[in-house]
Amino acid sequence: MERMIGLLRRHITLNGDTFRERFVSGKYFLIGKEADKGFLFRLFLYIILIDTAFIYLKPILYMVGTMVKDASNMLDPSVIWVPRSIFTGHLKEAFELLQYQTSFFYSVSISLTVAVLQIISCAIAGYAFARLEFPFKRLWFMALVFTFILPPQLTILPSILMFKQIGWANTVLPMIVPALFGHGLKGALFVIIFKQFFSTLPKELEEAARMDGANAFRFFFKVMLPLSKSAIIVVFLFSFVWNWNDFYLPSMYMSGSKDVPLSISLAKLAASLNAEAAQGGTSIFAEPIKMAASFLIITPVLIVYAIAQRWFVEGIERTGLVE
Repeated sequence: MERMIGLLRRHITLNGDTFRERFVSGKYFLIGKEADKGFLFRLFLYIILIDTAFIYLKPILYMVGTMVKDASNMLDPSVIWVPRSIFTGHLKEAFELLQYQTSFFYSVSISLTVAVLQIISCAIAGYAFARLEFPFKRLWFMALVFTFILPPQLTILPSILMFKQIGWANTVLPMIVPALFGHGLKGALFVIIFKQFFSTLPKELEEAARMDGANAFRFFFKVMLPLSKSAIIVVFLFSFVWNWNDFYLPSMYMSGSKDVPLSISLAKLAASLNAEAAQGGTSIFAEPIKMAASFLIITPVLIVYAIAQRWFVEGIERTGLVE
C-alpha cells in the first residue's frame, strides 16, 4: 500500500514537472526570453512588413496588369488584376509617343553627369566642413543648411533669367554646371552626408598622414576618398534617382526644347492624351498607354536599385542617415 502511494506521488510529481516544462517552453515560444524573440512579436512584425510591402507594390502590380490588357480585357468587368491574355501593343505605342530613345539618352546623360559631379564636389565640401578649419566655418555651414531648406521656387525665376542672359536656355547646362560646384538638386544634403561620414573616421589617420608629409589634398584623395565608398554609393543613387525623376527643373529650364528627358516626355504624353479625350471622348486605351509609359520610365531605376541595393543599405547604415 505504501509502495503504491509512493509510486502515485512520484507519478504526480513527474507529471507536474512535465506540465511545468511544457508551460515554460510554450511561454518562451509565444513570448520569448527576450522581447523580440517570441512568436507573437515576429508574427506582428511580419504582418506590418507584408502590409507595408503591399502598399508599395500594389501600384506597380496595377500598372503592370493594366498595360498588358487588350480591348477585350479592358471591357470585361470580371478582369481586374490578371488579364486573360498578354498584349504588348501599348508598350510599343508608349515607346513611340515618348520618343524613348532620345529622351532616355537625355535622362541618362543628365542623371549620370550630375551624380558624378556631385560626388566629387560634395565630397570635397563635406571633407572641408568635417576636417578642416577655415574662417567663418559655422556661418558657411549655416548658409549651406539654409540652401537645403530654402524652397527652389523662390530662386527659380532669377535663375531662369540669368541662364537666358548667358545663352543656356533650353539646354541641359543649367542642371549640370551647378553640380560642378556642389549645388544642383539636393546638393546641400549630399554635403551633409559626406560631412557626417568623414566626421566618424578616426583622427589618427589624419595624424599619421601628416607625419608622412601628406597635405590636406593628398590625404583626401589617397586616404579619405577610398574609405568613403559607402557614402559615395548613397550619394550616387540618391542623386541619380532624384535627377531621373525630377520634373520641375527640366520643365523650367528646357520648356522650349524639342529634345527633353523622360519626365517631361511623360507629361507631354499625358497632356496629348487628355487633349484627345477632350475632343473625341475618353479612350479605353488612354490608361494602359499611360501605365506603359510609366513602366518604361521606372524600369531603369528599378534595375539600378536591384543591382546596388545591398551596398545602398550598407551605405545608409555607415553614413549615419538612420541616426
